[in-house]
Amino acid sequence: MTGQIISGDRAVSMDEIVERAARAATGLARLGVGDADTIALLLRNDMPYFEASFAAAALGAYPVPINWHYTGEEAGYILADSGAKVLIVHADLLPAVEADIPPGVEVLVVPTPPEIQAAYDLPAGSSPVPGGRSEWGLWLEDFTQWESPPPNLRGSMIYTSGTTGRPKGVRRQPMTEAQVVGLTELTARVFGIQPGIRTVITGPMYHSAPNFFALQSALAGGTLVLQPRFDAVELLTLIERHRIDTLHMVPTMFVRMLKLPQPERTRHDLSSLRWVVHAAAPCPPQVKRGMIEWLGPVVAEYYGATESGAVVACTSEEWLAHPGTVGRPVDGARVRIYDDAGRPLPTGQVGEVYMRLDAIPDFTYHGKDAQRREIERDGLITCGDVGYLDDEGYLYLCDRKRDLVISGGVNIYPAEIEAVLIGLPGVQDCAVFGIPDDEFGESLAAIIAPMDGETPSAAEIRAGLSEHLAGYKIPRHIEFRGDLPREDSGKIFKRKLREPFWRDAGRSI
Repeated sequence: MTGQIISGDRAVSMDEIVERAARAATGLARLGVGDADTIALLLRNDMPYFEASFAAAALGAYPVPINWHYTGEEAGYILADSGAKVLIVHADLLPAVEADIPPGVEVLVVPTPPEIQAAYDLPAGSSPVPGGRSEWGLWLEDFTQWESPPPNLRGSMIYTSGTTGRPKGVRRQPMTEAQVVGLTELTARVFGIQPGIRTVITGPMYHSAPNFFALQSALAGGTLVLQPRFDAVELLTLIERHRIDTLHMVPTMFVRMLKLPQPERTRHDLSSLRWVVHAAAPCPPQVKRGMIEWLGPVVAEYYGATESGAVVACTSEEWLAHPGTVGRPVDGARVRIYDDAGRPLPTGQVGEVYMRLDAIPDFTYHGKDAQRREIERDGLITCGDVGYLDDEGYLYLCDRKRDLVISGGVNIYPAEIEAVLIGLPGVQDCAVFGIPDDEFGESLAAIIAPMDGETPSAAEIRAGLSEHLAGYKIPRHIEFRGDLPREDSGKIFKRKLREPFWRDAGRSI
């Protein structure tokens, strides 16, 4: 297999990754891991992430990525809920979760590499592999390569973000040969993954989309550059240095790139880029247009979820012809809009989005079949998004259903306000949501992270918004904070922002 994985000053060929994964598969089998079992990965983006994922696949097991931002209690819940037999963890992350690891889980420790230590300001040598724990690299060298074919083809078991309760593991059925073919075609058409792809992995692999994109790019024999932590200037440097041709990104990365000084943006040669695909969060139209003007018509988009896969997609040309769309259904996908009573809605009417993609196996929530059935209608599933279809079949999203604000009986979609707010001078990041209001039931609040040295006033924010939005969409409460609780995927933890307002009012959300 051609290709390599690059991280900092380290470069490992894909052949070596595959060889080490085969050794790891033998080792995991010795630990009792087999078909349909699970192993957990509490790792930042690193070579062992690929080795462990491929090793699990060779055994027909599920790798279970764990968000390394989690507390010990949160990580312990996933370890217990998934039934993981093995935990593979970076050394610096182990102390925070060690007390919550369930009995009987074998722990294999990966030394935290220098480039990750530097990216997260970890003192060099501060997180050695503790005594009594096996070091991943040394451990797998004790085994010969696994040679048996996998009993079943399985992907990662991703846990949802858990914004409405405990995270749920999306556990798919084994893949059929037809689905393998269909998935390969989908990765080329939507994600731009071609043999020999050259890419930078910008997002954390504990999220479903970066996980899928990274593993599929590796299987395609690509050259993958791992960026320990997103930095806009560093990304431009990496694109030029490695002649990167394909990227998977999220809109917040676009925002940070567009706010770079013009000389910084133009001094890098980005001509190697042929496909820059984004998803995971709404992209404000002015941001999308700005990226297309900068990079050319190479900016693509898709929409889906951990549960559904990539269901709709669009190219730059399609988006410019249908501004604001997230795309049209890909081959083998179905999208339908329903009202609150479960009735299908006609073109142009806003309702809850339900979807299905035949190219990927069906799923259940691990150990929670009833919750899987709660999101299904007529064979389609919903992830709580609200939107509509136009007469050409293009899907437009309004917001998350749970983020909808009803103020004085009027429906308000915060995503529309955020799309304007993020473009105002001095705004680095923002979130709009509903807070208790004695008169209207709910009113709008905006929490803003300002640009360094450019903090606008609340009056300036309201004036800027009023140029584009009706008065009832202007937030009553505006607050400035140094940072917002945003995941590396680009999603803001709105629940963490909302909760104090509702708790102080003696009401639940």
